[in-house]
Formats: sequence, C-alpha cells, structure tokens
Amino acid sequence: MQDMNLVRNVVLFGHGKSGKTSLAEALLFTAGKTNRLGKVDEGSSVMDFEPEEINRKTTISSAFNHFTWQKNSIYLVDTPGEDNFLNETVYAARIADNALFLVEANQDIKSQTEKIADLVAAGKMPAIIVINKMDRERANFDNTLAGIKNDLPFNPVVLHFPIGSEENFTGMVDVLHQKAYSFDTDKGTVKETAVPAELADELALYRDSLMEQVAETDDGLIEKFLEEGELTDKDLRSGLQKAVKTGEISPVTVTAATANAGTSLILDLMDDFLASPGERPAQTGMEPKTGDIVEREPTPDAPFSAMVFKTMADPYAGRLTIFKVVSGTLGGDSFYNSSKDTIEKFGQILTLEGKKQIQVDSAGPGMIVAIAKLKETATGDTLCTAAAPVVYDRLTPIEPSISYAVTTENKKEEEKLHSSLTKMLEEDPTIRLIREPQTRQTLISGVGQIHLEVIGDRIKRKFGVEMKLEAPKVPYKETIKGRARVQGKHKKQTGGHGQYADSWIEISPLPRGGGFEFEDKIVGGVIPKTYIPAVEKGVLESMGKGVIAGYPMVDIKVALVDGSFHAVDSSEMAFKISGSMAFKKGAQEANPVLLEPIMNMTIMIPKECVGDVIGDLNGRRGRVMGMDSEGKLEVITAQAPMAEILRYAPDLNSITAARGAFKTEFSHYEEVPANLAEKIVEQAKAENE
Repeated sequence: MQDMNLVRNVVLFGHGKSGKTSLAEALLFTAGKTNRLGKVDEGSSVMDFEPEEINRKTTISSAFNHFTWQKNSIYLVDTPGEDNFLNETVYAARIADNALFLVEANQDIKSQTEKIADLVAAGKMPAIIVINKMDRERANFDNTLAGIKNDLPFNPVVLHFPIGSEENFTGMVDVLHQKAYSFDTDKGTVKETAVPAELADELALYRDSLMEQVAETDDGLIEKFLEEGELTDKDLRSGLQKAVKTGEISPVTVTAATANAGTSLILDLMDDFLASPGERPAQTGMEPKTGDIVEREPTPDAPFSAMVFKTMADPYAGRLTIFKVVSGTLGGDSFYNSSKDTIEKFGQILTLEGKKQIQVDSAGPGMIVAIAKLKETATGDTLCTAAAPVVYDRLTPIEPSISYAVTTENKKEEEKLHSSLTKMLEEDPTIRLIREPQTRQTLISGVGQIHLEVIGDRIKRKFGVEMKLEAPKVPYKETIKGRARVQGKHKKQTGGHGQYADSWIEISPLPRGGGFEFEDKIVGGVIPKTYIPAVEKGVLESMGKGVIAGYPMVDIKVALVDGSFHAVDSSEMAFKISGSMAFKKGAQEANPVLLEPIMNMTIMIPKECVGDVIGDLNGRRGRVMGMDSEGKLEVITAQAPMAEILRYAPDLNSITAARGAFKTEFSHYEEVPANLAEKIVEQAKAENE
C-alpha cells in the first residue's frame, strides 16, 4: 500500500501556450520516468498524445502521469489553458491537492491566467509559481514578478531568481539556502556554483523579504523576528513549509521548460513544500439519506470515498472513468455510487501514464486512478462504501456559449452520428444536444467554435462519421395584430355524397405568450356539436404554417360564431377543411406580422470594455437592462434578438481580448421590424421553393 505521507497530487495550471506540457515532459524526463525529452512542437509529447492535440500543438484534455522523485510518489495532471477547453481545468482544480502555476516571463499577465489563478486561490491549495520561458526574447523576471503581485490572487515569495535572461539564462540563485546553481540542461539537473558578485545585493533583498513574509504568517515567528531581527534557517524553513501548505505563501521559481533548465530544483520544491493528502483539509459532503453534513478525513483508515472528475469515451475499450480518492482505501471488486444509489462492480484499478494504463492493487487518498467499463458512473458522481455513504457537491460544467446545427454529408449516417454524440456527452459535460422541433434541426452547443470543431475531429477519428456544423435556423413565428370575421365555406359535389361545411369565425390577437384559444359561440345548433372539434382541428393545422412565410402562428383567439351544415353531405372532414379555409383567409385580413425570439443575456466583462460592449449590443438591436459589479468584472444584463447573437462568442472575444464571457436564455417573442421582416420572408420563400 502506498504511504500517504509520500504522495503528492500536483496539477499544472496556466494559460494556453505557457509551457505546462513542456514542463511536464521535462519533469518526467528529469525524474527518469521517460528516456527522452518529449517536445510539443515535434508531436513527441507523452502528455499531449491525442491526434487533435498533436495537430493543434495544444492541450485539449487533462492528461495524467505518475512518477517518483526522491521517495515521493507524484501524481501529475496537465490541464488545458485555452478558454475552449477550460472546463477540464475547472474540474481538475476541484480535485487538486497542489498546484504548479506557470506564468510566461516574456508576456504580460493574460486574462486566462487570471481566471485560472482564481480557481487555484478558491481551492486554497498550495501553489508553486513557475516563471517559465526565461530563455525567450524579452524575458523579464522583475516585470513578471510585478505582474504576479498586481494581477493574481497569490502572495508570491521569491525562492529562486534567475542568473541572466534570454540566451544568457544559465542558472538560478536559491534564496532559502543562499546558493547558486548552473544548469545541466541535458539532464535537468544543476551544479552548485558561487553566487555572482553582482547578484549578492539582490539575494540579500530577497532573503530579507522571504524572512518577513514567512514571519508574518505565524504569531510565534513574528514575535521572534521582531525581537531578534531575523529567523534561524530552521525556523525559516519550517515556517515556509507551513505557510506554503496552507496556501498563505506561494514560492516563486524559474525555468526554461523546453530546455529542461533546473527542473530537478522544481522537483525538490514539490517534495519539500507541497502537501501530502493528509496535510489537506477534510472534505465536506452530505449523508444522502439524512441530508446531514459529514466530513471525510484524507486518511487511509477513513471510509472510502472518491470524486469522479473525468470520463473518456473509447469505441473499443468503452468508458474510462477517472477519479481522485478522497479518503480511505479502494480495493476489492465493487463500490457504492451514492449519486446514482447503485452498486458498481469493477475489474482492474489503473493508474494513467500518458496513454498507457498500469494496473495497481489498491488506491489511497490523493491518488488519481481509473476504472474501465463502469455501467452507471458518470463525471461528477461520488463513489464510496455503502456502509458509510457520502455525496460530494457535483462539479458544475462551464455553460456553453455557441450553438450550431449538426448534420452529416451522408443522411444514412445520421443515426450513427447521434450515437457518437451521445458518447461524447459522457466524455465532455460542457456539450449540450437538443432537438429544435420547429426547425427540425439537432443543435449542438459548446464553449467555443474550436471546442466544437475538436468534438467533430474526435467523432470522425473514434467512430468514423463526419459531423457538419451549420448556422442554426432562427425559430421565427407569426401572429396577428388586427381582427377579422370571415367565412370558410367548403362545397364539393361528386358522384354520390358531396362535401359541405360552412364556418364563420372571428379571429383576434392574444397577449404575447397567450398561445391559442378556441371559443364555441354556436347557438341554435346551426353547426352540430359533433362537428365543432373538427373546425378547431382545421384551425390548428393551418396555424402550423403561417400566411407570411410559413412559420407557426401563435397568440391568436378563434371564436366559431356561425355557419351551416347539410344533413347528408356534411362530415368532420368537411368541417375541418372549412375551419382551415376560414383561418387562412382571416389571418390574411387581420394584419399578420412576423415574430422573433428575444434572448436574455448576462455578459461578464472587464470594466474597461463596457463602452465597446454596449456599443456592439446597440448595433445588434440589443437593450441593456442593468449593470452590476462582481469583483474585477462588470456584469451587464441585456436582451437581444436571437438572430443577432448567433455569432456573439467570437465577437465578444475580439472586443475583450478573450476576457469576457456570457450566458443566454430564451425570454420571449417580439415583432420583427418591418424592414427586416421583408428580408426574412424573402429568404424563407426561397428556402421553401
């Protein structure tokens, strides 16, 4: 059984292209897990192994590995940093015990960096900040450190600062041990060297700052520091360890990941300062039957519990369910899924090493493991023992922001496509799939266009079916603004019985959202009761295809007020036709108009983008309903026609430099302005023809 004190569960965080995967490759190589340094740009990465990741040279899915450094067993998770795939990062943050947080030395702090840093801070997890790309052009340690202090929710303290930068980045100075190291980039190791004379003053300043920041985290240390003016090396080290493990301080180190510069020192920091599962707080959940709040201590002897945070679909191996053990020890051949109230039997317990799977006998707290072919378990479920059930709060996926109609080139493969999309729903909780009854389109919604394109690539590779994305049709409707009294007379003579029905109806508008009302005002039996439902049926069928452009008609009241019948030639079918004729005629005379769906919008943006976003909304016929502040963001509530915001996601990204987000939901229908209605009608008629 794995000694829990020697387990480190570590997740790599940072914005897209910050070098997370390159650092993961360097750590694996330096630790001796791999025998060559994988390169993202060359497609030789162990962690980015999916074809979509190799082609796009970016991380799309969380990837996992496991290695040993010194005596510690490190479970490493590499996460995406692109907005399109950020849900993977959100879920990984939920189960992370520790963070390696990457920031680029040659770039300003980016919006994605801020979003992801907020996830780490919300989890109060121990975090080592890695300033990467110190060997790149324009790399500047001081500017990057200032950006971290100003823009990110960390309390950074410098443990390592660079010797040189750009092509002259040759080593680093260790503030805690007051030593300097030069890099052996072939192995990721370092050689101790003298502290350069020109950096002696800088070392002294960072050392003083380190001492002050550590002392401020502990009452006993601050008292000693104020009395004696400094801390002993022992006090400084133990105080730093405690402050890092509680998330009060985040040590800063430097590297050039693609050159494997000094990664052995980063591994040492992970061993020395990151928390074992037992040093993290207990996990709070709910007893499913009583609703009582319960805690699970992250110890091997506690009742077993785990959080499922990822599912992978495979056409051959079936589903692979990935989870973190929160408490207790998993062994045997079954567990209780408290989210689904079912016992799940399983075969092998697996650890993941890139695309490889290694069998293990058991799993304890902090370990990230997988099980194949579970029948009921899905992402977000809680696993535990039936004797001590607990349910943890479900993971909440990022809301989709863009929708497309989905189809195939070959209509015969539509069923196969739908089956493939259903499997993708298990793997990616951010996808939504709905059938729009009016337009008869299947709509797929996702976080962004690239996100949906990648889903299409995966479906083609895994299931052999092509997915086409098309702009969704807007479900327009029609209604009336006026009133009319009309006759629908159906008279047809054939051999034998003829057909006769005569209906007089009055039609009038209902308030928006009123739907349809039918009123029977027949007196004196001028139309027999048995035929009146047929008139209503004829009206309803005609409402399905409106008189302007063939869109469904809504918000109309129809009163049947008069008519006549023939004792022999009248029938239900004749009165149905009569009702239909009357309605079509009446709708034409009652000032018909086109309606469009209006959406409620909630838009979260940086304060400096408010003017541009409101200006853009005005250009989309949008109405701003209100504004509020939420932390660093402004929250705009607005309404806009669906037709104007089908492509809003990429436009908002452009306006806000990808720092904005929005949500939409249907609100109501409104009349389309006359000048726009003409174009919509022309287009609808062309499509019908």
